[in-house]
Amino acid sequence: MNASEIHVGQLTIRYLIDGSSTGSAGIFELTVPPGSNVPPPHSHTNNEEIIYVLEGVLRYAVGAETRDLRPGETMYTPKGTVHAFANPFEIQARALVVNSPDIGAQFFRDVATVLGVGGPPDKAALTQVMGRYGLVLSVPK
Repeated sequence: MNASEIHVGQLTIRYLIDGSSTGSAGIFELTVPPGSNVPPPHSHTNNEEIIYVLEGVLRYAVGAETRDLRPGETMYTPKGTVHAFANPFEIQARALVVNSPDIGAQFFRDVATVLGVGGPPDKAALTQVMGRYGLVLSVPK
């Protein structure tokens, strides 16, 4: 698979294994620049997710638990659990993300299209794209 970069707002996604080739799991490299606070809290209806930090520190929240993950550390997100991440630190963070089954690279391309129109993100369009792939934005309480 061609590991071309997909730029989604501040994030860079580089797919290493697309689920279309495995019939299930996919893996991508995620690069999160310093000062990033995206994506918004959300859950996956159809996917489990595992993150493994390669470089830097990534603040990762799953349900009520928030941890600062360093290289070699992991965190698991069960299906349907609200999660989010940020890099409030001064150095870039990189991680491997495994989704099972895979969301697919096209999800990130579709989100990048919504975010790439300029100005504030169109929340309705973003919610629609996320919904097509089984992702649900978390509503603040």
